[in-house]
Amino acid sequence: MIVAAQIKPNSRKGPLVETLDDGTLLLYVRAPAVEGKANRAAAELLARHFGVSKSSVTLISGATSRHKRFEVQD
Repeated sequence: MIVAAQIKPNSRKGPLVETLDDGTLLLYVRAPAVEGKANRAAAELLARHFGVSKSSVTLISGATSRHKRFEVQD
């Protein structure tokens, strides 16, 4: 399944997953947006949220954007 997500790096609120009205997931992660740390933290958070392994979550697009698309394999 393809998941649209918006990332909030350096968040004191996280790690937390919220669902917006349009179905996009809002991911609060504590990791900074440096050298892909926030992307890795977001993938780990999604894996925990969906109950799958970390290797089942792949970043498809938006590596340098706050709006990202992930593929989650069952």
